[in-house]
Amino acid sequence: MADVVVGVQWGDEGKGKLVDRLAPNYDFVVRFQGGHNAGHTIVANGKTHALHLIPSGVLYPQCKNVIGNGVVVALDALAEEIKPFGDLKGRLFVSERAHLILPHHCLQDVRTEGNATRAIGTTKKGIGPAYQDKVGRVGLRVGDLKEPKLFKEKIAQHLSAHAHIPDLPTLTALEDYLNAYAPLILPYATDTTALLWEAIDRQQKILLEGAQGSMLDVDFGTYPYVTSSTTIASGACSGSGLSVKDIGKIIGVAKAYCTRVGLGPFPTEDLGQVGAFLRERGHEFGTTTNRARRCGYFDAVAVKYACRLNGCDEVALMKLDVLDGLEEILVGVGYENTSPNLEGAKPIYKSFKGWNNSAGVSDFNALPKEAQAYILALQEIIGVKIGAVSTSPKRENMVLLP
Repeated sequence: MADVVVGVQWGDEGKGKLVDRLAPNYDFVVRFQGGHNAGHTIVANGKTHALHLIPSGVLYPQCKNVIGNGVVVALDALAEEIKPFGDLKGRLFVSERAHLILPHHCLQDVRTEGNATRAIGTTKKGIGPAYQDKVGRVGLRVGDLKEPKLFKEKIAQHLSAHAHIPDLPTLTALEDYLNAYAPLILPYATDTTALLWEAIDRQQKILLEGAQGSMLDVDFGTYPYVTSSTTIASGACSGSGLSVKDIGKIIGVAKAYCTRVGLGPFPTEDLGQVGAFLRERGHEFGTTTNRARRCGYFDAVAVKYACRLNGCDEVALMKLDVLDGLEEILVGVGYENTSPNLEGAKPIYKSFKGWNNSAGVSDFNALPKEAQAYILALQEIIGVKIGAVSTSPKRENMVLLP
């Protein structure tokens, strides 16, 4: 059976810590979409690990880690990420069907973001252009690297399809780039769908790890200020090759407040002292870009919507301790005016009394009474059980609710 972990806000919810906590109970951890634009930060044994492509299960020797077909792979970024772990053969598997991010994809991204009328605040990592090529059927895939002669023809065809793009690399330059990294990545390339089917047949446990968040989903997010992949739980199937019948529990992940990176609607954003407080206390700077995140109050409307989209069985509430010290905490429980993409939505707030000293607590009854009330109120508002609450970056500081 395969369980799914997805973000139910705009990404950066703390999925990495939750997956790190859950991973010892699973045989496989699978990334099913996105690219190295996403980042998971995990603190384990006093050391901070920033992961972008490799699944969070890599910190556990017994866990096999899969980069699924729904992911777009930058060979240089993946090779660099593998380095600190040494040889991951037998522990890391990369789908032959995963599409490649190429150097000119990054140039396309930079050029688009430089156009004020088209900018959406991407990480400029080439993710969108790579997915465009995938949908346009002109992309190159990891498995293509296995057949050098045929691959050379595919590279030429790919460049021909992009002849209109300024600063396009030459055939030789692109070939040299791919040939430099192919030997480093090919040992990990395999039919990951067959691998996961075999795991299901052997009744092994699989954890599917989403990147970004549901409000950035290409179909159901705040379009056009979205990512280019399916970030909700249904994408776990199309991005891995598992069937819907293989899916068990779906866990949504949300911060106890809310953040967003880049442009786009953010109804509960606070541009004053509270937003600055959350940014500093929560270290809200992007794992991938180090950009300052926009910060604000918990948007229960967005989270409830995302939980319905995903069919969440429960929600893990992260970074509760960041709220320590606030006298009043607001929660967005409605909008005065709405539009399909939340543009111009003005939040209706419910006020809660703040608290101190939740940091590092691992027992619900040891939390301040005000924090307990906040958690239970959020659970009632979103209509989904809150099963776990994180109170520090450390993996051991997690409150489990009955």
